[in-house]
Amino acid sequence: MERDQKKFTGTTTVGVVCKDGVVLAADTRATAGYLIASKRARKLYEITDRVAVTMAGGVGDVQALVRMLRAEAQLYTVQEGRPIPVSAVAKMASNLLHSQLLLPYLAHLLVGGVDELGPRLYFAGMEGTLTEERMVATGSGSPVAYGVLENGYREGMKVKEILPVAVRAVRTAMKRDVATGNEVEVLVIREEGIQRLTPEEILKLS
Repeated sequence: MERDQKKFTGTTTVGVVCKDGVVLAADTRATAGYLIASKRARKLYEITDRVAVTMAGGVGDVQALVRMLRAEAQLYTVQEGRPIPVSAVAKMASNLLHSQLLLPYLAHLLVGGVDELGPRLYFAGMEGTLTEERMVATGSGSPVAYGVLENGYREGMKVKEILPVAVRAVRTAMKRDVATGNEVEVLVIREEGIQRLTPEEILKLS
């Protein structure tokens, strides 16, 4: 069955692994065809205190996946007596997506976080594809975002160095992709926890 991928992934999300953490960024526009359904749609979600995800796709599917990932992560911590690794959250996301190929979740995920192995970032595709990445963008504005990321990213950068690049990648996509727009939201994940940047902090990075 052919699917209109662009219809299901109208947004721009960005993930970057840094020397001291992971940066996730996204726009806040939600569209329904040619209608801007929301100007403040949330696309970055905390799963644990050191793992978060970005979502591109159908709002209902996104919210269902977040609820399941949070529940499974809590169950893992109770059973194993330790925080869930980033890779385990990513594999759960991949398994959930792959299990519904006949009636698929219309969503792409970036799973980022910090565990005993350091900062990690994964891409989980709608059909269950799972790859580990250092720098990645998803959604209809991703080709534009990649142009900024490829030019501004290099291995070993710290969070404070990559933050302006990630924000600029999303803002540049806003200028060229009609499904990307309104505001930018940013999460910074470090060993000590997750920080959601305020609009004022993000504005200073522009």
